[in-house]
Amino acid sequence: MSCSSCCAAAAVPSPPVVLARPRVRFAASCSTRTDQKVLFLGSRQFPRITYNPSSRASSRLSRREVIAFAGQQSWDIGRFVRTLYFFNGPPNPLKIVESIISSFTSSASSEAPKKMETSDVVLVTGATGGVGRRVVDILRKKGIPVRVLARNDDKLFKGVRKVVNAVSVIVGPKEGDTPDRQKYKQGIKFFEPEIKGPSPEMVEYIGMQNLINAIKNSVGLSEGKLLFGLKGNLSGKIVWGALDDVVMGGVSESTFQILPTGSETGGPTGLFKGTVSTSNNGGFTSIRTKNFTVPEDLSAYDGIELRVKGDGRRYKLIIRTSYEWDTIGYTESFDTTKGEWQSVKIPFSSLKPVFRARTMTDAPPFDASSITSLQLMFSKFEYDGKLNPTFTEGPFELPFSSIKAYINEPITPRFVHVSSAGVTRPERPGLDLSKQPPAVRLNKELGSILTYKLKGEDLIRESGVPYTIVRPCALTEEPAGADLIFDQGDNITGKISREEVARICVAALASPNAVGKTFEVKSTVPFSEPYVIDPSNSPPEKDYEVYFKELKEGITGKEALEATPAQV
Repeated sequence: MSCSSCCAAAAVPSPPVVLARPRVRFAASCSTRTDQKVLFLGSRQFPRITYNPSSRASSRLSRREVIAFAGQQSWDIGRFVRTLYFFNGPPNPLKIVESIISSFTSSASSEAPKKMETSDVVLVTGATGGVGRRVVDILRKKGIPVRVLARNDDKLFKGVRKVVNAVSVIVGPKEGDTPDRQKYKQGIKFFEPEIKGPSPEMVEYIGMQNLINAIKNSVGLSEGKLLFGLKGNLSGKIVWGALDDVVMGGVSESTFQILPTGSETGGPTGLFKGTVSTSNNGGFTSIRTKNFTVPEDLSAYDGIELRVKGDGRRYKLIIRTSYEWDTIGYTESFDTTKGEWQSVKIPFSSLKPVFRARTMTDAPPFDASSITSLQLMFSKFEYDGKLNPTFTEGPFELPFSSIKAYINEPITPRFVHVSSAGVTRPERPGLDLSKQPPAVRLNKELGSILTYKLKGEDLIRESGVPYTIVRPCALTEEPAGADLIFDQGDNITGKISREEVARICVAALASPNAVGKTFEVKSTVPFSEPYVIDPSNSPPEKDYEVYFKELKEGITGKEALEATPAQV
């Protein structure tokens, strides 16, 4: 006997689920179907389950009970159990009943939800050096939160959004120096140098590898962080499963598939498809990822970008920050254009804390550093009683080729590195070393210091982090304020104030025009002439943006080594 005929024989009307406080029993018999296999659950089969009216008095769950009358269609309790098992392990019957009951008793508030809080800490490495300590001083004067690298501690990088790296191998006089390093401050041309402490390879190359690995997640990538897509985990790092209105007694059904040639370029793409029905007071389908083993830290980014082929409907993106099964989802709707591939950007700042289609004003602010799952939904319902204006019952399909976290444009540098002029010259063919600075002539004697500085630069350029690389000429203790020359290609020699370099680094942090640029800088004052200023009439700070705008990406000086023309 079918479910509907059972219900008719029992002469029971067809209202929605009814709650009764004293006792719980199933008032009508229903049978489940297991002939439809759900792809994401694999091939595991579950036995047919039948509830008999004669046994309804003994069907007891804890102290509360639910009388479930038959709806318009049979409710697939087997699929309900499989859904719970897929996302949450073996289901606890008591928790299931409490979850259903609470869905009818939860309340909502009309107050605006709390706003998301963000931080923008600048990490300064090498903060005890001549340039580094000046960078710290300038940032503090501007009221920018600063953190100084003192030890290798994972907690140190939490909340860091930008880095100024002024770490450098220590070079000092062989004969020793004064406690305040007076000989060193005069410049390397005035003493016979040697490496003090760790080697250039350890500091400039291996140290750079460690630093980039430590800060990469914290500061973010220019192209964003791919969560799902061809270059990431289309093959299965993210595991999707259907989460439909069957959990509330409905009959809608969806699935996640991979189409081998479904993307706009003819490659594979993900597909969210299904059939949605409002029977049994249902009306939504969704696919949700299994909880990530380790929460995703997307705090360096500003939102989620989806690449989808629209069908003219409105969908929802839901992000969770808790491992609990039934919890608040930070939600935003997005509209699609029928038949067109489009990029949909959803800022984290627009996410609403929603629990069972109701906005929760007492929810904590969205925490992008602890994302545990993602969910795509097509639903009859919006929030707080509003309906989806594009909703229609029946089949639907939403292909999506990628999901990634993005940084708002214009992107500014997240990593500013102080390197050195001359890094490409030791191996440059045809170069007259006698006319080069001491560091170039003594590169090998100094542990290949410039060679490893260049290797460290290459790590930054290859990292994907938005960067600026500053290559000062010989550093001096002179005041800032002299006229400057910015150049590219690693050809100039001269001197520049440490204070000036520090100001350039801080200015670069806020400049979109400095992103992806490598450049050398020096003052116009000859090395043989000291530069002094009147303390009572200091020169105004420069507008470094004028220089940044003239710089070009891709010019490093390595073009001469590779015998290829510089990019212009």
